[in-house]
Amino acid sequence: MNILILGSGGREHALAWAVKQNPKCDRLIVAPGNAGIAAIAECATLDILDGAAVVAFCEENAVDFVIVGPEAPLAAGVADAARAAGLLTFGPSAEAARLEASKAFTKEICDAYGAPTAAWARFTEAAPARDYIRRQGAPIVVKADGLAAGKGVIVAMTVEEALAAVDDMFGGEFGQAGAEVVIEEFMAGEEASFFILSDGETALPIGTAQDHKRAGDGDTGPNTGGMGAYSPAPVLTEALQRQAMEEIVLPTIREMARRGTPYRGVLYAGLMIADGRARLVEYNCRFGDPECQVLMMRLGAQALDLMLACAEGRLEGARVNWAEDHALTVVMAARGYPGAYAKGSAIRGLEALAGDSRHMVFHAGTRLEGGEVTANGGRVLNVTARAETLAAARGEAYAMVDRIDWPEGFCRRDIGWRAL
Repeated sequence: MNILILGSGGREHALAWAVKQNPKCDRLIVAPGNAGIAAIAECATLDILDGAAVVAFCEENAVDFVIVGPEAPLAAGVADAARAAGLLTFGPSAEAARLEASKAFTKEICDAYGAPTAAWARFTEAAPARDYIRRQGAPIVVKADGLAAGKGVIVAMTVEEALAAVDDMFGGEFGQAGAEVVIEEFMAGEEASFFILSDGETALPIGTAQDHKRAGDGDTGPNTGGMGAYSPAPVLTEALQRQAMEEIVLPTIREMARRGTPYRGVLYAGLMIADGRARLVEYNCRFGDPECQVLMMRLGAQALDLMLACAEGRLEGARVNWAEDHALTVVMAARGYPGAYAKGSAIRGLEALAGDSRHMVFHAGTRLEGGEVTANGGRVLNVTARAETLAAARGEAYAMVDRIDWPEGFCRRDIGWRAL
């Protein structure tokens, strides 16, 4: 098969790495890709938000299967355009991707079947939102309704912080994503990620992970897109996974089908665990980043078979073959992230690191300049290891981190602390 993956981050490098291992993959193209992806696949210059351009590229290159990585092309309807052109496609329609593209839409779906989730209210103007916050008190959660690259969520521990978040959102800090604001009850507990494939009718759990959102050790500092992750997440026991499937995921799949917008692709449920129960924090309509990196490290070549089964509507009877192992990834980010940071610094020592089924440095924000790998984003590298225990995987990952020569980068040193 000729396979096209859309995207340029660590998630797409991990997807490409897993897909490449499967003998079904003959030619692998990633658009636009990055310096790490270029070592294992062809990289193509392509506007991945333009459905017509993606379809034309697929026709010119005899692409058999399209995998949409990030959320923005999904929200832009690229999966719809590809399917309409007869291309086998992995990723939900734009209408189904509203589960991520609109926080309010997800809440409406939850309300339709009584899903366990936070109480909420939606606002289109600042004044009523501010009044609501004053009545509710803090802690409270303020969310930009639309896509904000993982940054449009403020967990406000004081009323003043929440009021400032409302002013920022309606003031345009998150662009159009903040034109509407959702304010939610604060949920205490431990957060974990649950990944499910759906072909519109059948839902298949494919793994759990736990992310580290704060920039600093001990979960301190500002929220980021994710500073590291590990899989599996021990907090998501088999009993909790069953509860989440029965009370949250399966009713969502049924409700989406009932509305005439069946969900086809990967559904990432962010869950809050407290008192032996799971409640829904949010849905994402793509593999998480950096959670995808640890999932792909553990799934390997079968990831392509599972995505094909999903796209072809034959998940019923599909099975995931898990090894009894653990994977952990450490994000190396540019100093200053998630605030202002510099691009262009050289990253050395990567060529000396093993790249195999148990050790990989997935590139997130890199480019090649003058033969050198340079930083080209906030989150730059995902240093990932797999081992029989989480402690061993963590040791291997940090040993790799310590061999990378990049003074302009930083990482957290405590990834996996909750489970360990």
